[in-house]
Amino acid sequence: MSEANASEAPVFGTTVSASAGSDSTVGGPVFRLRSVGVEYVTPAGPVSGLRDVALDVARTGVTVLAGPSGSGKSTLLRLLGLVERPTTGTVAFDGTDVASLSHQRRRELRRRRLSLVFQNPLDNLLPALSVGENLHAAAESSDRDCVPEEILADLGLDGTAAWRIGALSGGQQQRLAFGCVLARGTDVVLSDEPTSQLDSASADLVLDTLRRLAGRGLTVVVTSHDPELIALGTHVVRLRDGAVDDGPVDGGGPDA
Repeated sequence: MSEANASEAPVFGTTVSASAGSDSTVGGPVFRLRSVGVEYVTPAGPVSGLRDVALDVARTGVTVLAGPSGSGKSTLLRLLGLVERPTTGTVAFDGTDVASLSHQRRRELRRRRLSLVFQNPLDNLLPALSVGENLHAAAESSDRDCVPEEILADLGLDGTAAWRIGALSGGQQQRLAFGCVLARGTDVVLSDEPTSQLDSASADLVLDTLRRLAGRGLTVVVTSHDPELIALGTHVVRLRDGAVDDGPVDGGGPDA
């Protein structure tokens, strides 16, 4: 993309200094995408997942990737999570073009910097372990230690450290999944439709948790077509047919 075109890319939110202890670049967007396309080869021919996407994702607040099914929001989240590579264009993470990195280097970046939280709460947890053991396992995966009781108290899950995962409600399980993000110490959390499989009361618990994570200075990026979650977003990126639809639209969150 030319310098002129690059300057026209939508910028979502303001930029701030990285939190203490992080190795992220000071200021600037955490993700920068330019002319990004994703194409899948199928027996019926090529299928486009994303088309000429150019955007900057802010380091602060909650960024919501919104759109109907098939709009490309989950594909975009996988690109940001270094799970997929673009077919065309560049995806920069704190100034590094991650599309050109080796598999090992991308895996190391995921381990140190990124946490992914999936739709189904149980996909994020180890059911054979207790609540506290799940937090310890998450911390150990990043060569860290943690105090489960402190994390659980911060998430409103006091007194559950010895519980089995099955004793938690769906909302509590998803809240624990985000607690594992804190245990790992990563500074970017990416979540695909985190409220889609929850009832309204459980979804409210997750919305509150997302606010808390953003308030702690983490970069939070979620996909959703849930109106309440979209309203929570401090920055909203609307997608349709694999492209950004009409640029940025501010959400109704506290930093909007």
